[in-house]
Amino acid sequence: MEIEGKKYKTCHIRTQNTNILIISSERGFLACGYLNVEIADKNNDACAIVSGVKTLSELLSAEVKIVSMAAFNTGVRAGMKGKEALLRMQ
Repeated sequence: MEIEGKKYKTCHIRTQNTNILIISSERGFLACGYLNVEIADKNNDACAIVSGVKTLSELLSAEVKIVSMAAFNTGVRAGMKGKEALLRMQ
């Protein structure tokens, strides 16, 4: 996926009941609420989590609910849109 001239890797896993969505950059990733930010903190990974999304485009437009400390240190904050969070983790 390309956003504002920058390339990102995407992952969309369909489970029996939902979707697991991730868009990653070299310095961090944006993910759906299926993932656990506490594990990202434990591993010092930059991670921003949104919830209630079913597609990668919804992941970008949804509001960030929680961020890891490493993501916080890149300027990512709860309340910003997923796209903005991902661009800050580039």
